[in-house]
Amino acid sequence: MTKKTFGTFAGVFTPTTLTILGVIMYIRQPWVVGNAGVMGALGIVLLSVAITLTTALSLSSITTNIRIGSGGAFSLISQSLGLEIGGAIGIPFYFAQSIAVAMYIFGFREGLQTLTPDINPVLLDLVIFAVVMGIAFISTSFAFKIQFVILGVIVLSLVSIYGALFVNELNFNIQWIGQYPGSVENDFSGSSFWTVFAVFFPAVTGVMAGANMSGDLTNPRKSIPVGTISSVIITTIIYISLIFVAAVIASPDELAQNYNVFIDKALFGPIVLAGLLGATLSSALGSFVGAPRILLALGEKNILPKSKELARKSKKGEPVNAMLITAGLVLFGISLRNLNTIAPLLTMFFMITYAMVNIVALVEQTLGLPSYRPTLKIPIIIPAIGAFGSIAIMFVLNVIVALFSLIFIVLFYLYLVKMNIKSAAGDSRSG
Repeated sequence: MTKKTFGTFAGVFTPTTLTILGVIMYIRQPWVVGNAGVMGALGIVLLSVAITLTTALSLSSITTNIRIGSGGAFSLISQSLGLEIGGAIGIPFYFAQSIAVAMYIFGFREGLQTLTPDINPVLLDLVIFAVVMGIAFISTSFAFKIQFVILGVIVLSLVSIYGALFVNELNFNIQWIGQYPGSVENDFSGSSFWTVFAVFFPAVTGVMAGANMSGDLTNPRKSIPVGTISSVIITTIIYISLIFVAAVIASPDELAQNYNVFIDKALFGPIVLAGLLGATLSSALGSFVGAPRILLALGEKNILPKSKELARKSKKGEPVNAMLITAGLVLFGISLRNLNTIAPLLTMFFMITYAMVNIVALVEQTLGLPSYRPTLKIPIIIPAIGAFGSIAIMFVLNVIVALFSLIFIVLFYLYLVKMNIKSAAGDSRSG
């Protein structure tokens, strides 16, 4: 049976956009403006996007030079720096993508509880998980068709949020510099620029969503650059414009205290709630479809124990065993009930992946190999900023977690070196 593949819009642009425009945009961006003020919020958005845009450009440059296989960032890093480094980065990235599904399920449940406050939250989480897993198992193609419907709902919800400018009394006494009052959770005992940044940053970590589907794309070398970069540019414009919308439709106190400002003030609140539910469902779906493909790629390269089992596919080409293991990890994430303690660790793993993608582009450009002839050429300063920025921000956010993450990756790298994995193709180290 011929495996169905996807083009730029369905395979890269849509999943990337839907993963970026998620729960943070709907119920945390007004809080970001209420804490950091307009200038601080702009700084947080631009700094976050600087990391993801440099990574998207580095990713795009590399994919126009090599034939990227399944596994996205893992395939890309492995082909350039070897299977050992690729595997050491691929495993934490897989864990981050898998447990992120649980975070999106929690976000969906929070939105749903505004309609059904009396239902047990654990039961709601399990029902949502069953729906997400069911859709992913039916077929990837069906999951992508669902995403088009969700994209339509999100577009309508954005129209409704912008419509708030016409149905509310506007506040032109804008707070440009934030007072950082904090949040309901810490009894408004104060926050800081970096605390607010840490809350917002997961909003932009969907930049790899299209690359994770690299093995299912008709033309990855064309689709990943075009789909990823266009998605980052469009979502950045949306995030920046929403800062100003939030600043004029509510007072700074209201923005800091009420997470549902965009829903309450919208032209039509129910469609914004539907957008929130759709965005979290699509993010969960995108991660649940993408994560098993990273595990599949690791299995195909014999990096993990029982690799042949992990690399097994159904007649439709779906990585069934990898999806079952991912489902187990998602259930583990749901069982924790509170992901606040491991959320920084997930952010670290995303940051490390972004840093490594930029380092790959840096290494490839610095070596000046004749084989490195990307059709999309970028100045060397772009991957340098991306790599340095990712690592620096990791240590600014949490020194202990950053060190723990790096030690984990070094230990796994040493384990893979001992295994003496053989790659069918060479990598940049031989050059």
